Amino acid sequence: MRFFPLVTALTVTFVMYLLVMERDALLGFAGVIAAETEEVAAEPEPPRVRVVGMRSTAESVPGSIVLRGRTEAMRKVEVRSETSGLVISDPIRRGASVSAGAPLCEVAPGVRKAALDEAQARLAEAEINLRAAEGLSEGGFASETRVANARAARLSAQAAVDRAVEEVARLVMHAPFDGLLESDTAELGTLLQPGALCATLIQMDPIKLVGFATEAQVDQLELGAPAGARLASGREVMGTVSFVARSADPQTRTFRVDVSIPNPDGRIRDGQSADILISSQAQEGHLIPGSALTLNDAGELGLRLVDDEGLVSFAPARILRDTDEGMWLAGLPDEIGAIIIGQEFTREGAHVDVTWREEPLE
Repeated sequence: MRFFPLVTALTVTFVMYLLVMERDALLGFAGVIAAETEEVAAEPEPPRVRVVGMRSTAESVPGSIVLRGRTEAMRKVEVRSETSGLVISDPIRRGASVSAGAPLCEVAPGVRKAALDEAQARLAEAEINLRAAEGLSEGGFASETRVANARAARLSAQAAVDRAVEEVARLVMHAPFDGLLESDTAELGTLLQPGALCATLIQMDPIKLVGFATEAQVDQLELGAPAGARLASGREVMGTVSFVARSADPQTRTFRVDVSIPNPDGRIRDGQSADILISSQAQEGHLIPGSALTLNDAGELGLRLVDDEGLVSFAPARILRDTDEGMWLAGLPDEIGAIIIGQEFTREGAHVDVTWREEPLE
């Protein structure tokens, strides 16, 4: 019956001995157990995402602006009749080349030449009457009023002659410049009235490319800047900027831009679609694969960058030009490390395991 009190006394004595005599060893043993417990409780660090990065240094990129447009004849005019009468000239067919001053349509003179002869005869009579009145006036046999009336009659006769000459000149309609007929001239026997169409004439050399620049683009354009275009047929042409509008279109808020293109063979036609590339000021940019572009949470277009420590950041970028080798981007630091593979699997502030691709784009 005394066995249990004895065991209890020995246990208490042993504990007291450890607490007093072996206190340091006991605390050290307890610390090891706690450290091991904390290591077991600590969560392991998640593995880093593996990405491929590319180092790039900014280079000077010739600026350019791309516009969608069309070809347009340099000059186009509708030659119309200024008088009435029957056409007595044979028609010239569309597509024919005509020189400045060449006759296009001729109207029957009718009584116009007779009216001219009459006006000239009355002018001759008025001149005789004026000379007679002036002679009599010098001799004191005619008043100044008679002389004034004779001069007025002469001026009236001269005006009648001028009107008759002008009416005769209107009988033939001439080409105002060198060009091509876009329509047949008026058919033989057609009755023309004032304002009736004789022919449509266009000038095709040089020819214009017409595009429309946005408000953000127009400040980068200059007169005389080199420009090129690719027509819908695949033909590539070169020219210079000849006009930049100062006033925007009220409907589209865009500015008209004209590019003059030589067209000696006339192969470029009026109204063809064209992609116009106009040179502008050079800018600093990076050549990056187009697949590296991404969006951040705010919807901004740019690149995810990474430093040597693997820290990811985002930088907005602006596209300068799209080429076969990649995209030229502006708005970035002079030296960057861009994530070109795996950018969609990480976010800003994260750490990644980056492998650098050192060779340049080809």
